[in-house]
Amino acid sequence: MSPLDTEQVLRPDVHEPFSFTQIGLGWQPWLPPLPIEQMTDRHYDGLVEAERAKMPYFALLVREPEILRARTLTDFDVFQNTEGGLPQWERELAATAASRVNGCVFCASVHAKNASRMSERTADVQRLLDEGVSAPVDERWDAIVEAARALTVTPSEFSIEHVRALSDAGLNDLDIADAIAGAAFFNWANRLMLSLGEPTVPPRARAAMEAEAALSAASA
Repeated sequence: MSPLDTEQVLRPDVHEPFSFTQIGLGWQPWLPPLPIEQMTDRHYDGLVEAERAKMPYFALLVREPEILRARTLTDFDVFQNTEGGLPQWERELAATAASRVNGCVFCASVHAKNASRMSERTADVQRLLDEGVSAPVDERWDAIVEAARALTVTPSEFSIEHVRALSDAGLNDLDIADAIAGAAFFNWANRLMLSLGEPTVPPRARAAMEAEAALSAASA
């Protein structure tokens, strides 16, 4: 029997992912999102991007629109600001590592896919998902992932040694700030998402996940 066929008895309509993946996943909230027909200008201001009203996660968070707006603008500045600093794909790598440690399969899928697309290092990103943050790749990659791991486990575990390793790997002060911001933001965001709902496998992704699992098993 495929892991995707072992649905929970009380929720037979929900298919949960059984592994970390770069395949696009869905997300189901445990609390009701705000219906689109109830959204006002205040809510759309909080969403920042109107199309997010159709996304269950943001439609839930928009019940507190001012908080959501601050969260979204921070997210955009951390991951989309191209005025210097760490390449965007390495910020996505830091977020992927944090999500891998926290067990947020949905966030890991989003940021792993972004990291792969931007870096063209799909195999390395998949190795991180499959083997975890201890899988070595190269000095720079390993320093970013280890810094993200330490920050995610508990901020006090992050130390001057992590900063030194990042610097030795070629990161300047602004790069290091970006690596820390990417990991720290998603360390927080993962825990919020994990407390509000769960990832799901949309019908369109089921076959792809089955194929991914078969390929992983064959190469093991």
